[in-house]
Amino acid sequence: MGLLSIAIWLPIAFGAVLLAFGRDDNPTAARWIALVGAVVSFLVTLPLITGFDSGTAAMQFAENLAWIERFNVRYHLGVDGISVWFVLLTAFITIIVVLAGWEVITDRAHQYLGAFLILSGLMVGVFSALDGLLFYVFFEATLIPMYIIIGVWGGPRRVYAAFKFFLYTLLGSLLMLVALIYLYYKSGGSFDIQAWHKLPLPMSAQTLLFFAFFAAFAVKVPMWPVHTWLPDAHVEAPTGGSIVLAAIMLKLGAYGFLRFSMPIAPDASRELAWLIITLSLVAVIYIGLVAMVQKDMKKLVAYSSIAHMGFVTLGFFVFNELGVSGGLVQMISHGFVSGAMFFCIGVLYDRVHSREISTYGGVVNTMPKFAAFALLFAMANCGLPGTAGFIGEWMVILGTVQANFWLGALAATALIFGAAYTLWMYKRVYFGDVTNDEVRELQDINSREFLILAILAVAVIWMGVYPKPFTDVMHVSVDELLKHVAMSKLQ
Repeated sequence: MGLLSIAIWLPIAFGAVLLAFGRDDNPTAARWIALVGAVVSFLVTLPLITGFDSGTAAMQFAENLAWIERFNVRYHLGVDGISVWFVLLTAFITIIVVLAGWEVITDRAHQYLGAFLILSGLMVGVFSALDGLLFYVFFEATLIPMYIIIGVWGGPRRVYAAFKFFLYTLLGSLLMLVALIYLYYKSGGSFDIQAWHKLPLPMSAQTLLFFAFFAAFAVKVPMWPVHTWLPDAHVEAPTGGSIVLAAIMLKLGAYGFLRFSMPIAPDASRELAWLIITLSLVAVIYIGLVAMVQKDMKKLVAYSSIAHMGFVTLGFFVFNELGVSGGLVQMISHGFVSGAMFFCIGVLYDRVHSREISTYGGVVNTMPKFAAFALLFAMANCGLPGTAGFIGEWMVILGTVQANFWLGALAATALIFGAAYTLWMYKRVYFGDVTNDEVRELQDINSREFLILAILAVAVIWMGVYPKPFTDVMHVSVDELLKHVAMSKLQ
């Protein structure tokens, strides 16, 4: 069994053990089993980056076995410079989620933690799959644990939010399945994604395929106007659910554009780039303004996520190396920063049981350590130089300016809006005098919360100060992708 298979199936095995043998009367054992599973699963992914050859765009750590031989479906895995960091990010965030729910989740803790471990393995499968049907199975399977997490451990409107999340993402993906079946027949009976990249296609077919993939991936990102499920899902999800949703699940859609839409339908991608760029700029500007008027902290950060993911799709479709690499860096940095932002909201919610900004005020007076961490993550969310939030946004703006100065200028307004809504929220929640007895009685973060925030703070600063390891790994693969997209595949 190869490294990628272990990275996929090990957390799923730990999750299955928790579901099968975990007991509601012994949550402590479930927590430790989940933590061991998450840490070991992360350690397994480290050789993927230490042994990665950044000088080639070829798929590495590949595994290719027969799965459904009658239809030539393969269990085909591999990672390149575009996907390898997301495998590590997924395993890393899983550790954060297990620690985040350590004392908070007391009801059916073994099922809660088991669902997250299974979800972690499935998401690694999405980033590793090189067979179209295998990708689809992993892509759709991720819906099930997240649906359960929101629907069982979420807030008062959890069932509504879970259904909305499930239906939006499932319906979008059905068109992708039609596209995969078309490509299977067109390629002579193969689900090999790399073979599809070389398949010549007429413009009409490319356009239809592009929109079929767009339906699946735009909902998952989510792009405006199919974004409305995300604020509801975030508001109702437990803290761990919000962290995984923002840090990893939104990235599955953006990753799909790079693995399917652009290389399989390059002519249609170039022809329709204006559409993606327009929708991305709407997300960056309009959704930034929507975030500014939110009264619920989770909703504000959820809209902030949509605006930040708009940068990602914008970077991809300006078709230059700075833009695409910037989009990838933004995906990774957003994983750290948004995960940290949602955890900070969770820390306050666990104590006061309110997400309303108006409930708070003067938190810095009673929780100074926590307020310092929250300030760092707020600054990163604004795109402050020296934090992870700056690098990706800056690269995307530079790449967009290369393509068109005015588009770059419009994209840059996001830095102003981001600073406005994030710092305004921080000012109202943390600064000023203590406004009520609930805030006056707050206890500062405990050692578990301090550990989680410290780990995330190190990640945010490290990536902000020294992004070279991230950009070096993806450089050759991004170059190869752009060369591929620049060549016509018209028959």
